Amino acid sequence: MYTFLDKFFFVFHSTLIVLILLGWAWKKTRLLNLAVILLTAFSWFILGIWYGYGYCPSTDWHWQVRAKLGIRDMPSSYTKFLVDSFTGWDVKQRTVDIFTLILLVGALTGSLHANFRTWRKKRGPKPSA
Repeated sequence: MYTFLDKFFFVFHSTLIVLILLGWAWKKTRLLNLAVILLTAFSWFILGIWYGYGYCPSTDWHWQVRAKLGIRDMPSSYTKFLVDSFTGWDVKQRTVDIFTLILLVGALTGSLHANFRTWRKKRGPKPSA
């Protein structure tokens, strides 16, 4: 069961990251993208007050599953785990955190812009005075 959950969280969390980074590009996923970005920011910065900056429940649950599998030497950041796993490097946590924050802010900016444009188009043209 834990092996399945380990794979599930890997796919789920990685898919969530792709949704955060690119979900604003398609009309059908724009609102979901914005909601997920805002929930992520809430988790990182509000829940982070109690659990530590960048807290993510998905990472927490995934690391608990991996601990049950005997894998205990995990970084605090899922992003660091992905970067280190895919590159074979041991990137500094601070570097990963800065890069991740920049990408989140960029995704939020893109999402707000795309959602605002969609909202304006749905609202229709302004009546002329």
